[in-house]
Formats: sequence, C-alpha cells, structure tokens
Amino acid sequence: MTDATPIWSDGALEVRRAVVGPLSTNVYVITCRRTGESVLIDPADDPDGLASLAARHRVTTVVVTHGHADHVGALERLSPTGRPAWMNGADAALVSTPTRHLDDGVEIPVGALRLVAHHTPGHTPGSTCLTAAGSPLLFAGDTLFPGGPGATHFPGGDFPTIIRSIEERLFVLPDATIVWPGHGEQTTIGTERPHLAEWVARGW
Repeated sequence: MTDATPIWSDGALEVRRAVVGPLSTNVYVITCRRTGESVLIDPADDPDGLASLAARHRVTTVVVTHGHADHVGALERLSPTGRPAWMNGADAALVSTPTRHLDDGVEIPVGALRLVAHHTPGHTPGSTCLTAAGSPLLFAGDTLFPGGPGATHFPGGDFPTIIRSIEERLFVLPDATIVWPGHGEQTTIGTERPHLAEWVARGW
C-alpha cells in the first residue's frame, strides 16, 4: 500500500480510502484540515501498510464499525497505548484488543471535527454507523450498501433488526447524505430509501 485515495473533501475535512484484505474492505481516514489530526475507520487488514498510513496522516484515533474479522485484522497493530480504539461493547467479545465503548450518541473528537456514533444492530449486535458532524457523510460499515442491507446470516445477525436500524436510524437522514459502506462504492440515502419495502419483501 502506498497511500489511501482521496475521495471527498470540503473546507473542514478530507476523506481518504484504502481497500485492503481478501474481502476488499474499505478503510477510511478522515483528516481535520484545521489541525491535521485524523481518525481511521475499520483497521481491516495489512497491519504494516495501515500502520504506515496512520503515521503519515497523524491518526490519533481508531474506530471499528463492528467486530467481524474482515474489519479488525490490523486493530492490534493500530491501537497501541496513546491511540484509543473505539467500538460498541456488544461486539467487544469478537476482538482481543481492549477498546473504549462506542455507545449510541457518543461523539469522538478528531481535531476540530466530531464523529457521532449511531448504534445500528442487525449485521452484528454492536454494529455502529458514524456521521461526521457538519458534513453530509455517513460511514455505514456493513449496515447499508447500494441495493440493500448487510448480510444477517452470521451469528448475531438478524434481518428484522437491521431493517429497523436502517429505517429508524439511517433513513431519517437527509436524502443527500453520502453513504460510504464497508465494502464497495458509495450511494446516498435518497437513492436507497425508496427500496426499503422491496428489501423487506425479498427477505435479505
């Protein structure tokens, strides 16, 4: 890995993405333009590459959207003393690295920026999405993708629960909200919201 690719920016923040691991997991680095500090979302794989990336972009905080192995492969390497790692306590048993509890509504400061946690169980009990306050960005983990919800056939997954999370926690956001998922490309809330009934009818 040489670097992450810039995918979005405004006057307050810049977002970069690296795609790593056998399941092509998205790793996001959000940088505060005012201070240069960054947060890394989902340390999925390639510990050496992500450690270099984290050093290059002054990553001070690591956030995990959920505890599946394809999202935490580099967590131990990226969360030494002094760089806190956050994830919802309902998924804490899925990792060996101690983490801070990312409860619903928690705000994580990154320089002058704030990431806000939205607990969205269904893919896993602790699945959590993140918004960047003051921006139209949603980092959805494996809760919402272009074309439907994340998989719920894994242990701890539940289809009615993920549908409720999407409807009650994500589809209340503005249509223009840009959804950056844990795998694949972006979508928007306005693009996906009209299809909720179809997803319910098909059952996945």
